Amino acid sequence: MEEINIKEENNIEPKLDSNEPKLDSKGRAYATGKRKNSTARVWIKKGNGEIKVNGRTITKYFVRPVLRMVINQPFESIKSENNFDTLITVKGGGLSGQAGAIRHGISKALCIYDSGFRAPLKKSGFLTRDSRVVERKKFGLAKARRSYQFSKR
Repeated sequence: MEEINIKEENNIEPKLDSNEPKLDSKGRAYATGKRKNSTARVWIKKGNGEIKVNGRTITKYFVRPVLRMVINQPFESIKSENNFDTLITVKGGGLSGQAGAIRHGISKALCIYDSGFRAPLKKSGFLTRDSRVVERKKFGLAKARRSYQFSKR
């Protein structure tokens, strides 16, 4: 029997290390977060915990403390509240949806920045996109499910 020699071609490029962060030239990690009809574009980098939303500070943009708490949840879950500067542009939807979109975007950006953050963020459920959206209005009804008042006469 003859042996068949199979030659391997060496033109295969080496894979990049998946643990290596994907940062831009300014040392920032970028991610997009979504919730309801809101979309948030998030850039994070090492810093002192400053969060800017559409050019304003977080306390000026989100007056309600509950929404600020929602945004800070990813940083609390990885125990680094004041270690990252965050630049955010968000549009669409209301304030609650925007806060959820920002939380989703920050979580994804933290995973890109350091893959070690993935486990606590995944466990807290911040990496999963909340797919609930408003139900559409049906014809013949007042709203999605609310019907008009019945009149016997």
